[in-house]
Amino acid sequence: MKKALITGITGQDGTYLANLLLEKNYEVFGGMRRNSQDELHRLRVLKIHEKVTFINLDICDQFQVFEAIRNHQFDEIYNLAAQSFVGSSWDLSIPTTNVNSIGVLYLLESIKRFSPHTKFYQASTSEMFGKILEPIQNETTPFYPRSPYGVSKLYSHWMTINYRESFGLRACSGILFNHESPLRGPEFVTKKITTQLCEIKFGSREKLILGNLNAKRDWGYAKEYVKAMWLMLQQDHLEDYVIATGKTTSVKEFISFCCAELEIDLAWEGEGEFEKGFDQKTNKLIIEVSKDYYRPAEVDILIGSPKKAKKQLGWEAKTDVKSLASIMVSFDRERLS
Repeated sequence: MKKALITGITGQDGTYLANLLLEKNYEVFGGMRRNSQDELHRLRVLKIHEKVTFINLDICDQFQVFEAIRNHQFDEIYNLAAQSFVGSSWDLSIPTTNVNSIGVLYLLESIKRFSPHTKFYQASTSEMFGKILEPIQNETTPFYPRSPYGVSKLYSHWMTINYRESFGLRACSGILFNHESPLRGPEFVTKKITTQLCEIKFGSREKLILGNLNAKRDWGYAKEYVKAMWLMLQQDHLEDYVIATGKTTSVKEFISFCCAELEIDLAWEGEGEFEKGFDQKTNKLIIEVSKDYYRPAEVDILIGSPKKAKKQLGWEAKTDVKSLASIMVSFDRERLS
């Protein structure tokens, strides 16, 4: 039985990955801070919270990281712990950097010193591309991050490469483009949209307020993306991969998919920050734009090329964004009804 450690196990990706590894007969460990306010509700949704062994682990604590890896000798480590909300990273630039950058260095150094057989997966992000320098981003596209979050993730991405090339660590990074699910955190735009549109449908909320409706993202299904993480660590030669759908969708289009699922007859008026969405059946204003939700440095469009992952891992996205919107709306509609 293989032993795997998942940091950030209580998050969306950590929960789906834990479920996948348990199905593959792994002994799964979850790193948790002693004073963590995180709850196990996502793990409970999948009914796996009692199947995971939790250990006290704050990746910003060098001693804890060293002790955990030296004592357990994991076969695989998946580092999904992060301050992962881009919008908060400008206000939380120091803690974002501590977790997303320095914490990763502690993990890499401890593997090098105490457990060199361990395979290591680092969760990188499409936000490292930021101000895109190529229309479709792949593994060789230059990076240009536009947020403290993107910069912090770029440090850990390159540090993973450096430890692999300098010390022979069996380490790799997955450059995952946006991936969503019913287990997404409420601060993320897709979950905010599905939750609040359901509340509007049920009459408990009047309107949804958002930022840039024209921002475009390459959105996939998180449940499928964690399989790509696992596949990366099963290769004889570990490399970095872009994981994406290869298609892009605007926030406005995602809203329209969700409204159709909820049978809200949506009509748009105006442009830019003055654009508004109306329910044509009730003639009520249900969507507004606020500059308060715009980022200090906008990333207008991201779209990834999954060609390498398909060729070398046999992985490709199966769920399109319209189906993803349906999955998320159905979950929130049942949860809130």
